[in-house]
Order: sequence, then C-alpha cells, then structure tokens
Amino acid sequence: MILNNRHNVKNLQLIFFASMIILFCVFVLAVPRISLPISLAYILSLALNPFISALINLGLNRTRAIILVFMILMVSIGFPLFKVIPLISMEAENIHYNIPKIEQSIISTVDQLRMLIKAKTGYEIQEKLIFDTLEEFKNNTAIFMMKLPNFLAILMEWIFLIPLFTFFILKDSYQFKKIVLDMTPNQIFERFYHVSHTFNRQLGNYFFAKFVEAFIVGFIITTGLVLLNVDYAILLGIIAGATNIVPYLGPFLGAIPAIIFAFAEYGVQSPTFGAIMLLYVLANVIDIFFVFPFLVSKIVNLHPMIVAVSVIIGSHYLGITGMVISIPVVAALKLIVIEIYNEIYTERSR
Repeated sequence: MILNNRHNVKNLQLIFFASMIILFCVFVLAVPRISLPISLAYILSLALNPFISALINLGLNRTRAIILVFMILMVSIGFPLFKVIPLISMEAENIHYNIPKIEQSIISTVDQLRMLIKAKTGYEIQEKLIFDTLEEFKNNTAIFMMKLPNFLAILMEWIFLIPLFTFFILKDSYQFKKIVLDMTPNQIFERFYHVSHTFNRQLGNYFFAKFVEAFIVGFIITTGLVLLNVDYAILLGIIAGATNIVPYLGPFLGAIPAIIFAFAEYGVQSPTFGAIMLLYVLANVIDIFFVFPFLVSKIVNLHPMIVAVSVIIGSHYLGITGMVISIPVVAALKLIVIEIYNEIYTERSR
C-alpha cells in the first residue's frame, strides 16, 4: 500500500504540513475581523514573553506571572484609553463643525495666490480646478467622519478581544507549539524550529520597537501641541503616532491634518503655524536619527535598499497594510532562504 512506503509517508507529511500553513494564511487574509486581533494578540504575546519569563525566574508560576503582567498592562494602557477615546470622539466632532471654516480659509488663500500669480506671470489658474480639489477634500473628510464611529467601535472591540486572545496565547503557548511541532515532518523539524524561533523573536522585537517608536513620536507631538495651546492636540498626536508605524510615508501622512488645521486656524505667516511645523520636523528628526536606528533597523538586519523595495512592493499589493507588514515578511523570507541555502550547501559539502 502507499502508506507502507516510507518515502511516500514523508512526502504526504510534507504536503499535509504545507497545506495547513497555506490554509492558515488564507484564513488570515479572508477573515480580517478575527485574524487581525489574533495577529495583534500574537505579536503582543511575543513582546510580553520576556517580562513573563523574568517573573517566572523570580519564582512565580506562569499563570500568576501572566496575570500580574496583564494587571500592570491594563492599568497603564487600558484606563488611559478609556479616558482618551471620548476626547478623540469629541475632538473629531468639533473638526467636523470647523470644516466650513477650513474651506473658507483655503479658498481665501488660494484666491490671493491666484491674483499674485496672475500679476507676476499673467497666467490665471482655473477656478474649476480649485473647487474640484476642495470638493474632493470635503467628500473624503465626510467619508472619514462617517466611518469614524465604526473605527472607534472596532477599537473598543479590539480593547476587549486583544487582551483576551493574548492571555490564552501566553497561557497555552506550549500546547500550541507542541501541536505545530508534532505536525512538523522530521526531515525539516530542526530547520523549521530554528526559523520559527528566530522569526518569533525578531517579529516580537520589531513590532514592540515600532509601537515604542510610535508612542515616542505621538507623545512628543501631543505634548508640544498642548504646550502651544493648540486645539485637537490629543487627536493630532494620536494620528501622528499611529501613522508613524507606516515606514517612510507615515510621518508625512501624520503631518497633513496638522498642516491643514494650522493653515486654516492661524495662517501661514503666524508664529504658531511655524511652531507647529517645527514641532513635527523636530519629532521626526528625533525619530529618524535616534529612535529608528537603535530600535528598529538593527532588529530586522536588512539592507536599507531591501527595506525600501519591500515597502514599495507591499504598498503596491496591500496598500498601507502591506507597507506595515512588508519588513517582517521579508525578514522571515530572508531567514527561510538562508536556511534552505545552508541545507543545500551543507548537504553538497558532505
């Protein structure tokens, strides 16, 4: 029979194992409502594992160590979030009411610019182009405001689901790991274990570093805007921090709302406008030259050109999500390629 042939059994094991991995990837892409919080919980569990291991070394059992870490995490993050979300919602509603003011300010400034260009060059910018651009801006803003309650509802759902999933991933990680390793064919067991262990460590460190980086940028922006007595400081700071997770493009995306607001509220020639722009430049200089090199770039150990190309490819196929996940995915592919290369040339050198 086919199962009596040892070679066929090994091939069937490989096919079954590869099929399980493919099905898991399909599930992640097909059901984002569930897979996204589970993925975030998995990443969070990787980041929390070192703290739990340290508590275990101090004499606590695993369950108590997990509970203690979660209590600290919920107090330090959960409580502020519940306080901040209503403020974000209120600030977002206020922005909605200020849109006509922003629109009028833009129209007035553009009219002055049109007259200046006509006086200097004789060329007159068509009003249709200006109003079409403003209409597009209004439509996009309206869509964002309509979707904001759904985003906040999803955020509240994640605040409940992610800690729940993280707790059980941490608590039952050994059982999950045992199931996966039991399914792993013997001929690739050592390689698979090494690659998965190394990748898990890199993935946890990478996203932990990115979240720390986003927190630092968001904290600098929020604190600076509060000191400048700028409205919507919390919302603008959170936007700056959240968008900073996106490589390269994030800092520019995070600055756009602040530029529009400062332009409409204070005008280009206002010292406050200049101070806001300087604050964003300062925050991103600190990030690019101090935070990113020490927290992120050394973790993934990828050439800057490979990082740039992977981000471009990720954005082409999966948009913003692709830009965020492209670097750890390429880091994983690098590990796999290195292991295959070593396996082939080790076998050939014997």
